[in-house]
Amino acid sequence: MDTKALLKRLYGQEVTDFEMTSLPQDASNRRYHRVVCGPDMSPARLMIMELPDDALASDEVTAGDAPVELPFLNLQRYMADAGLPVPEIYLDAVSDGAVLLEDLGDESFVSRIEKVSAEAMEAWYGAAVDLMVHMHDRMWPVPEGCLASTRAFDYDLLRWELDHYREWGAEARNGRTLDPDLRSILDRVFNDLANEIDALPPGFVHRDYQSRNLMVTGDAPVFQSLTIIDFQDALVGPRVYDLVALLNDSYVDVPREMQTRIISRYAVARGIDPEELEREFDLVTIQRKLKDGGRFVFIDQVKGNPKFLPFIETSFRRVRSALERLPGHDDLGAILAKVDPENFGSI
Repeated sequence: MDTKALLKRLYGQEVTDFEMTSLPQDASNRRYHRVVCGPDMSPARLMIMELPDDALASDEVTAGDAPVELPFLNLQRYMADAGLPVPEIYLDAVSDGAVLLEDLGDESFVSRIEKVSAEAMEAWYGAAVDLMVHMHDRMWPVPEGCLASTRAFDYDLLRWELDHYREWGAEARNGRTLDPDLRSILDRVFNDLANEIDALPPGFVHRDYQSRNLMVTGDAPVFQSLTIIDFQDALVGPRVYDLVALLNDSYVDVPREMQTRIISRYAVARGIDPEELEREFDLVTIQRKLKDGGRFVFIDQVKGNPKFLPFIETSFRRVRSALERLPGHDDLGAILAKVDPENFGSI
């Protein structure tokens, strides 16, 4: 990546007075660098998103045709047109392996709520859910031309993610291959789970609307103080999916009582029966958090990044809690206890 050439394209002149700091690598294949230029340049601060060689590919498996445009740019455009707070794009340099965009600072949602009271924490989660409501209202139906309209969290993708858990969370992590009879039972139960989720009411899904993918850009706990990032994998899927991603992410323990109030807040705002949404929430939690646990093992063993391993147990604890609340799924709990007794033997 030729940073000087990129800055020359942005500013229309050579830039020699600048500092660049690379941010720590996360689970993404993209890398991010903060650039601070002299005070006479505008913008004086920006982020460079350095793209991998296969820039059009997603970090997550996504149902649908391969995109012809960088998904981040496509989603940014449609979300911005819908009046949603997303980072501004300064320069599309995809042909040179980069995108120059707005620097939103260092304070993520998770870093803000880690230092506030329980009361303030709930206020911030309320703001995050109000923004989610706004996003879901403005992006549904998904506009024609938006890549999210061509991709779906359908049965095939749901099953792939459940197999991702089986392959990495249950087998690779524990150093064994499942007995064929157990595998057959697990497949049948996972088929049922995927079908049940696939039949849920659909909506626009960010896909990873969680505490690390919201940036705090204001002081008050209102949704106008938040900016949405990491939206390139958006698609059509269960309407409750983003709510699960936020309230049951692997990085923050949201008390169950608070979860219930926030779920009700979302349900009332969107005209949904709260009890119905609670059931959808628990159902999708099981699928999402099984996938997350397996994904963290995959990121360690395949990508060589062990930083997410401490969150595996948290993810599986979310699954156990959801199973305890969800009637009619004893067969799922029973087979998980057999294929992965270290994590689910107590169900």
